[in-house]
Amino acid sequence: MATTKNTPPKTVAPEVTLEPDVAPKASTTKVTEPKATEEAKSRFNAALDEAKAGAAVLVEDAKTRAATKREQALAAGEDWSEDAKSKAGELAVEGKHQASEAIASLSNMIEENAAVLDEKFGAQYGDYARTASKSLRDTAKTLEEKSYEELGEDARQAIRKSPATAVGIAALAGFFVSRLFRK
Repeated sequence: MATTKNTPPKTVAPEVTLEPDVAPKASTTKVTEPKATEEAKSRFNAALDEAKAGAAVLVEDAKTRAATKREQALAAGEDWSEDAKSKAGELAVEGKHQASEAIASLSNMIEENAAVLDEKFGAQYGDYARTASKSLRDTAKTLEEKSYEELGEDARQAIRKSPATAVGIAALAGFFVSRLFRK
């Protein structure tokens, strides 16, 4: 058996000859290529300018919004500050009133027990108790009459006048407060 190969026949390209006085034509794409590049560049630059303008508008809008929010936050902070100051003032007045009542109550208790001290220990100790009671009553009255600003200034002056006494009183008060909360 004989095998035959199917091979396509060979083709030969015809020869092209150019005449020497005919020059090949210049491509039209080279003439329009610079125009297309310039047009693309101008469109790109226009888009870039438009994007910059849009970004500038967004920045200004963000600045305006931030300024508005900042003003709102400052106003709210001032409102809260005023509320806190007024509440602190109310609490200070209430605390001052309660302290005055407590001192007056202590004064009355000492005054009531002065007679017992007279009987058990002598008139001299009863007089000490009455003097202490009067001093506490005067302190309660002064505390009730003065504003808390005046009391604060008086406390500052007393601390400047005798700082050692102020430290001693603070230590004693701290001791009593710790004993009070220990139980």
